[in-house]
Amino acid sequence: MNNPSPKRLGVAYGLAAYIWWGFIPLYFKAVASVPPLEVLAHRVVWSLVFLSLILWGRGRLKDVRTVLRDRRSMGLLTVTTVLIAVNWLVFIWSVFNHRLLEASLGYFINPLVNVLLGFLFLKERLRPWQTVAVVLAGLGVIWLAVGSGTTPWIALVLAFSFGTYGLLRKIARPDGPVGLTVETLILTPVALVWLLWSNHQGTLVFGHQGWGMSLLLMAGGPITALPLIWFAEGARRLRYATIGFLQYIAPSLQFLLAVTVFGETFTAAHAVSFGFIWAALLLYSIDTARSLR
Repeated sequence: MNNPSPKRLGVAYGLAAYIWWGFIPLYFKAVASVPPLEVLAHRVVWSLVFLSLILWGRGRLKDVRTVLRDRRSMGLLTVTTVLIAVNWLVFIWSVFNHRLLEASLGYFINPLVNVLLGFLFLKERLRPWQTVAVVLAGLGVIWLAVGSGTTPWIALVLAFSFGTYGLLRKIARPDGPVGLTVETLILTPVALVWLLWSNHQGTLVFGHQGWGMSLLLMAGGPITALPLIWFAEGARRLRYATIGFLQYIAPSLQFLLAVTVFGETFTAAHAVSFGFIWAALLLYSIDTARSLR
């Protein structure tokens, strides 16, 4: 049987990542009794353990050492580490505080942020309908800010932190598993210090709320690492605009969870804002489909 083309393999990786991310709020609701910073710390530590086992099984731990000696790679990965840590923490906080609807808005905006970043930094051509889509998305964000009386900071932080993360991971030399292992390795000392300090303060949940909760926190490793590996592998094989086309699968699922399962309020301001953004995505999708043909 013939091997799949890089583009088809990239689409498969992208679909797997975004469907997984669409349902990941269910995991965070299950650990909602744990402080967000402790959840983040466990995601980091157990991701490193999980990724190290994967690389050891593939005989690729030496690749991590190679990256650690490469100044250019380490410079880029240090920046991506900060970006993904901010993204993780804000998303966890939004789920814990019943703001998943606003988080989903951020990931709806993200494909259009990808288009904009691809135009600004990768010299990818911005077609006329893509320009209209980006403008419509901007109007949607402005409408929500005016209608709700507050800046939708969760949406904006999530959209731009992950958009920039994806851009830098696309141009970074290390592949998905190796790059993510280095990112978690950079974060792990901070995460361990936080966990030790929480234990000293008597606020640590891990080991003190039953084995079920401790196992759930440990599961944060593979739950976190697998979709990021798939995303990085997809981003390396596809145009950045195509990644943006796939990306609205996750916020669609998150939106449905927020409204139908978690019971968050969908206001008139949300309706207009999402209407602008869905119209933008429709234009973008049609334009991208024509381009791919």
